Amino acid sequence: MAILGQGVGWAVVLGFGAFFAIIMTLLTKAQERYLGEVQTSEMFMTAGRTSKLPTTQFGLFPRLSAEYEYDAYWILTCPNSLPTSSVKTGLTASAVVSAWTWAATLLQSSTVAYNYGVSGPFWYASGATIQVLLFAILAIELKRKAPNAHTFLEIILARYGKNAHIVFMVFGLATNMIVTAMLILGGAAVVNALTGMNIYAACIFIPLGVTVYVVAGGLKATFLTDYSHTVFIYIIILLFGLTVYATSDLIGSPSAMYDLLAKAAEKHPVPNNTNGQYLTMASTDGLIFGIINIVGNFGTVFVDQAYWQRAVAARPSSTVKGYLVGGLCWFAIPFFLATTLGLAGVALESNPVFPTYPERLDAASVSAGLVAPNAAVALLGSGGGVAILILVFMAVTSAASAELIAVASIITYDVYRTYIKPEATGKQLVDFSHWVIGGFGVFMGVLGIILNLIGVSLGYLYLLMGVIVSPAVFPIAATLTWKKQNVYAAIGACIFGFAAGISAWLGVAKAEAGVIDINSTGANNPMLAGNLVSLGASALFSIVVSLIKPDDFDFNITKEKLAMLIEKEDKEMGIEHANEEDPKKLDSAAKFAYGSSLGLTLVLIILWPIPMYASGYVFSKGFFTGWIVFGLIWSFIAAITVIFLPIWESRGGLVMFFKNVAGGAKEPAIAHTESETTMIKPEEA
Repeated sequence: MAILGQGVGWAVVLGFGAFFAIIMTLLTKAQERYLGEVQTSEMFMTAGRTSKLPTTQFGLFPRLSAEYEYDAYWILTCPNSLPTSSVKTGLTASAVVSAWTWAATLLQSSTVAYNYGVSGPFWYASGATIQVLLFAILAIELKRKAPNAHTFLEIILARYGKNAHIVFMVFGLATNMIVTAMLILGGAAVVNALTGMNIYAACIFIPLGVTVYVVAGGLKATFLTDYSHTVFIYIIILLFGLTVYATSDLIGSPSAMYDLLAKAAEKHPVPNNTNGQYLTMASTDGLIFGIINIVGNFGTVFVDQAYWQRAVAARPSSTVKGYLVGGLCWFAIPFFLATTLGLAGVALESNPVFPTYPERLDAASVSAGLVAPNAAVALLGSGGGVAILILVFMAVTSAASAELIAVASIITYDVYRTYIKPEATGKQLVDFSHWVIGGFGVFMGVLGIILNLIGVSLGYLYLLMGVIVSPAVFPIAATLTWKKQNVYAAIGACIFGFAAGISAWLGVAKAEAGVIDINSTGANNPMLAGNLVSLGASALFSIVVSLIKPDDFDFNITKEKLAMLIEKEDKEMGIEHANEEDPKKLDSAAKFAYGSSLGLTLVLIILWPIPMYASGYVFSKGFFTGWIVFGLIWSFIAAITVIFLPIWESRGGLVMFFKNVAGGAKEPAIAHTESETTMIKPEEA
């Protein structure tokens, strides 16, 4: 029976959705008025990146002094143009954390904690952090070799041509649909379980508010909501952590949690864990999940336009640091939340003073991601239910906004402008993207309904995603890092890897169960085989074919071709592009990215977990207490970084904004025609 009632479900889904839609739309309009922002297609899709507006064409804010750091979207009267990109390290990190915090981050991580013990949260966190860390390499290579790109597919087109462009577009859009499906499935399941709200209604209305503010503000609006939602997420996670390990009458300390988990291992020993214990990293099934998690998440980072879009928008000097800080901050979310609520779900089953908690959750509830909601309600009653509902809603909507703008970028630039209307003006691109965002927002809800009807759960889709999208991972990474990969290797790797991965997945399922259905294909071994073969066969094919007939690609070609793509709108708006940074600084940033990303990856998936797995060590009470304290400290540091670093870096812009509000500064008027977009001075408007 739902603990909160349908009214709460509708209030959160519609109320919070409407609240953020209104607030973000008003903020967008305020920035246009008080910071002089111009909503070109570049601003809408890339948050302005590092283009410069020639400020001598019109006089805005003449009374403001130049003591502040003018790095946002405003225009000042001065003899030189000023950079408009405000996407620094803190905001980039916040956006990365938000885009990577799905419903699965909160729900599936607790599921694997419930199933495998302490190894589950670790493998979820480390297995999905390293992709963000390694993406820092691609992000800086983007700035070095294709600084004018809007999408990663434009780079594919510039290097390999239209055939490859179409193939990779299929994988890119498939990634967006899978991520979207997991968001809606997880969010709708939690809303339905806690409030009784119709699950199909939840599927439809969850994306509604997101669609409104993304249409109004584009990528910049998603950055603003990324930040605000991430603040909520960290606060609620810390609330749960302090409740479980400090104040709860049902658990209240790491020591009590340890004792309850030891009792749980006696009642429900974990298969393939040392002595059936929850308190060990020596978990075979946990390790298998970790491998599946690592492989699958390469696809949903490297092939997801949402991450490329943030790299496009970020300052060159902030790109690497933003992804590294974002990845390390994100690690704390699944690691600490699942170690809190996931393990609490196990511990409460063995708590003699709380006999009303179910002795064991049914498999369907576990697969649907309901371990965390059940534990939250048990610990905090209806307040815990409301907190987990808000937590999941924030995660779903912030990540959904990233997927909306990602799909809009692909359809607008890689379909509409490339194949339908190459001569499209900036205004036409923005108008078309609005229709795409609205259409995909509706599609999100319909997709969630279809998957619910056919019985596909969040857990199943999470394990499957790598089988489908990881064949594109190596070819995409090699496109910016390996000049020898040829077009046949790039295209063939995707097709061969996909066919081999699907065959391995279904073949192992058939061999093990004798039948191919939802249950047999969702087991660990078929998923493991499919994920490994999809990624490995693709990489092997690309390497072999490229070595047989190596290319010798000149990356100056991508710079030149992609520079031509934005030339037209630049001329329309009088924009001077200023993407270039000192090549020596970019080279230095690239070296730092390679060293730090690879080094942190080695620590997170080899040096830290493997000795603990190989030793078969079962945590002592003291070690477990230290493990919890470590997770809590990491979470506090991550919260402080993501919440306060963006504010500190934007302090000059915030002061300027409020001065403009107080002084009543007005925005430049913009006139659009079918053929061009022109700037009108305020005195002429």
